[in-house]
Amino acid sequence: MNFKSINFNEKLLKFDDLWSPKVIAEMNDYQFKTVKVQGDFVWHKHEETDEVFIVLEGELAIEFRDGKVELKAGEMFVVPKNTEHKPFAKTQASILLVEPKSVVNTGDIQSGQTAENDVWI
Repeated sequence: MNFKSINFNEKLLKFDDLWSPKVIAEMNDYQFKTVKVQGDFVWHKHEETDEVFIVLEGELAIEFRDGKVELKAGEMFVVPKNTEHKPFAKTQASILLVEPKSVVNTGDIQSGQTAENDVWI
């Protein structure tokens, strides 16, 4: 057993690329992923799972076809499965995602923003 805590700030200093989640821990069949975001992401949905967004730094908006939610550091939101959404950040923000191991960041859409899955830092 590893008795070292995971420090979000230390992990976030290890990469600069945007919209490319990095795995920092696993629990059962779930992964905890840090990601830096800025600008628009693609409209997408996850047909098989909910998606949790926890804002560590900055602000994040998540747009839906019928509204949006705005999150600040220290806040979280759960997007229900099969719900089309599009994250957006005016300035760079750092996010923690909690999702099943097999989840691809762009869900049901393949795009230039589709990141390699299961990248550990």
